[in-house]
Amino acid sequence: MGFFDKIREGLAKTRSNMSAAFNTALADFTGENEEVYEDLEEMLILADAGVETAESLVAKLRETVRANGYRGPEELRRALTEVLTQAMDTGDTALRLDTVPSVILMVGVNGVGKTTTIGKLAARLTAEGKKVLLCAGDTFRAAAAEQLSVWAGRAGCDIVRHEEGSDPAAVVYDALAAARARGRDVVIVDTAGRLHNKQNLMNELAKIRRVIQRELPEADVECLMVLDATTGQNGLIQARQFGDTAGLTGIVLTKLDGTAKGGIVFAIAQQTGLPVKFIGVGEGVEDLMPFDARSFAEALLS
Repeated sequence: MGFFDKIREGLAKTRSNMSAAFNTALADFTGENEEVYEDLEEMLILADAGVETAESLVAKLRETVRANGYRGPEELRRALTEVLTQAMDTGDTALRLDTVPSVILMVGVNGVGKTTTIGKLAARLTAEGKKVLLCAGDTFRAAAAEQLSVWAGRAGCDIVRHEEGSDPAAVVYDALAAARARGRDVVIVDTAGRLHNKQNLMNELAKIRRVIQRELPEADVECLMVLDATTGQNGLIQARQFGDTAGLTGIVLTKLDGTAKGGIVFAIAQQTGLPVKFIGVGEGVEDLMPFDARSFAEALLS
């Protein structure tokens, strides 16, 4: 199955949710149909783009149509594809991992698929020829290190872990030292999704960032937040909570195949300004895919 087909299949629920309204709008479009724009705005809101983002996208669409004198349904499809693509293009979606070692700090609340995402990402990087080391920095959740160890075995990479309840920053310190000693290319750090309260969690993340900065001041550091697409607008709240403390560089959006509200991608891009770097469209290792805005928009509207 090709890249486009896999995305299209993974977005089946969202596409089905949007298709009736979109096809009706296409059929009725002759250039200045205000009802068409209203239908498209409603379609985007129902797909969880959010009211503010939906209004902004439709306003841009209306402007594009008028500026180019578009009249036909296919011109509207092309215009909407372009508007959605531009809306999601908020920066470089490629991971910056040029130093040896580089660090990927994975953050997110419990239940979003963070550990699974780490395992899939480790497998992807290993297949690309990089030597990966996993760091079990979530010492708060029972069995977190065990789950990460299973993924380390599957991906064929090292893991550094301590006992449950250990200081996460100490685990990160040891993992960075091990990566340098063993010549590992990338350290992927798991972190807690919750502690006793939100402030403790944010303090812990800030402490981990300080350890990385102190031990590897020149290293490339990606900080990726894992969001569950099925939680919709709640994901935006999570991104804002983690954003300032963790220094996010991108988003990984999981479980897109399990929701009819994939429009959350537009809201994330527009309201956080962060690039979506990977999307999860299935259970397999190969179903964690690099995000491409145009392919996403075309698959959604195909």
